[in-house]
Amino acid sequence: MPTLRSFAGACALLFVLPCASVLAGDLSHVSPVAPESGKTAAAPAKVSFYFAAHEDDWQLFMNPNAFKDVMGGARKTVFIHTTAGDAGLGAGWNGRQHPYYLARENGALQAIRFMVDADKSPIKDSAGPVSFNGHSIYRVRYGNAVSYFLRLPDGGTGAGFAGTGFQSLKRFANGDIGAMFAVDGSTSYWGWKDLVDTVQHIINFERGTAPLAQINVADLNSTVNPHDHADHLATARLALDAVKDVSCVNRAYYVDYASAKMPPNLDAQDRDMKSAVFAVTLDGIIDLDHRTAWHHYDGFYSGREYFRVEQAAGNCTRGPTVAGKP
Repeated sequence: MPTLRSFAGACALLFVLPCASVLAGDLSHVSPVAPESGKTAAAPAKVSFYFAAHEDDWQLFMNPNAFKDVMGGARKTVFIHTTAGDAGLGAGWNGRQHPYYLARENGALQAIRFMVDADKSPIKDSAGPVSFNGHSIYRVRYGNAVSYFLRLPDGGTGAGFAGTGFQSLKRFANGDIGAMFAVDGSTSYWGWKDLVDTVQHIINFERGTAPLAQINVADLNSTVNPHDHADHLATARLALDAVKDVSCVNRAYYVDYASAKMPPNLDAQDRDMKSAVFAVTLDGIIDLDHRTAWHHYDGFYSGREYFRVEQAAGNCTRGPTVAGKP
């Protein structure tokens, strides 16, 4: 069976088949199953990483895959949010009761708690700054889900915003600027490699000895994923650079904004899962006194999740290796 599926293949030929359902098998999804009497259910081998430039990206474009991973498809699910999603405000409040970037983070965290608690009682989270590669990064652990917020400036169209010194991930990756500064003043990165190395440290830490990792990112193929946000593409480049020399990593590539023009491909259950998670995200933003945009979702992205997967090569029954290291 082929493990890399293209949108030029049968799924996309007529744009009528439920592509996400067909491709789900490529994600090594393991449905949660109750253990037989006297036996312990084997834990999934995979740790799944969702890379999001903004705090609603994985909900819009990578769900219900993320929900299914949290509910048992992965040993652990890690959400890495690269920018603050601040729209040029930096740490500003925009006349509201809380900074906008914190409202967006609260939306993402509420959504993750909702997914973790779908079949369980609420639990206490563990939150605070953690140091990786000499950088302080805000981390939240809730059950089998972990969130990171790097809080780098939103890059807009790629040029950045005047309010945050025209910083953007695109300009940073291209070497047009030499440094990027987190909007909350928590850390600064000097050169693209510094940021890549930091993300690699996070991936290695959260993966641990898991035989397989999966990186979920926006598709860099402009034919498959045209006219995407500059921050989405730079975040994907960051993740892929971080795992370039790491063994046993699946790479799942998603269609982002362009999926709005593609036919709905989720069944009713999957659409409900995706809609519920996005609704909870918006509620978390509203809780911190900022406006939301339900119609941004309902009119364009509901009922859709398009992706393709490159399966890891080689024997992935043991722990990971990095080039040059055992």
